[in-house]
Amino acid sequence: MRIHLSICVPKNSLAFDHQHLLVGTIHKWLGWNEEHGKLSLYSFSRFEGGKVTKTGLLFENGISFFFSSHYPELIQKLISGIQTDKTMFNGLEVEEIIMQEDPDLSRRELFMPGSPIFIKRKYGEKVDHVLYDDPRAGFFLKETLLNKMAQAGMIDDTLEIRFDSDFRKAGSKMVNYNGIKNKASWCPVIIKGKTETKLFAWNVGLGNSTGIGFGAII
Repeated sequence: MRIHLSICVPKNSLAFDHQHLLVGTIHKWLGWNEEHGKLSLYSFSRFEGGKVTKTGLLFENGISFFFSSHYPELIQKLISGIQTDKTMFNGLEVEEIIMQEDPDLSRRELFMPGSPIFIKRKYGEKVDHVLYDDPRAGFFLKETLLNKMAQAGMIDDTLEIRFDSDFRKAGSKMVNYNGIKNKASWCPVIIKGKTETKLFAWNVGLGNSTGIGFGAII
């Protein structure tokens, strides 16, 4: 299940590195929940509607973003949190909540990113950030999604995932999260498998750190 949020904004620009503030707001709305300490079975997109300026992002017509979860009760918890306190950060405030039911993905295989897709693996003391054009990328996307599916009690032996690296606008984005620079991919993903698997991925996102704003897909 997915909700789309419309945000009214002040006229001043928003700093580029605001992702940690959005995460803090979402945690405020969710309060305590059983997802804490587990692999995140939810995802949320980046802010849409902004124009890049020298000082940050300018949203002249407001902000929109979405939040998705495998668990409808988590969506309801988020909505309750927003209804209790619709304020966010830097003067942002929720203006409207629009519900979106799960779509029919039986014939879909191509999914666009809603936020940068982040893959990381640790080898000893080294942390490797894996991008869309790395031959290991598809394997790691599949590995992480299968781990999340196992947490939800799901199995799909037919699952295949890979980046559509032929996409002409494919590239990477550097995301600064609380002072830590994370190199992530902005590239469509091809998912083949059961319809319920594709829907699960649509809701929980792909790759690492979906709980802090990476890996949402459209």
